Amino acid sequence: MATDGIEAVYLETRNWGKAAKFFQALGFDLEFATDHNSGLLRNRQGPYLFVAEVPEGQPTGMQLVLKTAAGADAFEPDAAIDVVTPFEETHYGAKEMTIRDPDGRTWILQAQPGS
Repeated sequence: MATDGIEAVYLETRNWGKAAKFFQALGFDLEFATDHNSGLLRNRQGPYLFVAEVPEGQPTGMQLVLKTAAGADAFEPDAAIDVVTPFEETHYGAKEMTIRDPDGRTWILQAQPGS
């Protein structure tokens, strides 16, 4: 089953406030901020950006999130896909699956609520 391209970029930061201001200076609009130092930013085109602050001492990372062309229930991964975790409900309403590419990188597949 295919994907519909990149849905989002998940980015970890040491300082949510500074990161949000940085991306706003690049033309992203803050769509919402959470009460735990994270939030979603969008610009007029392309994937959205979700930025989350992580504690000092924890490495920062970045993850691309691919949008599924079908809903979570209809998505059947090809045999070439290494499924790390099947679709699971998230605290923000989407369903996500983690897969691994041939070089060991993990990718997130996201299906929207109700799919």
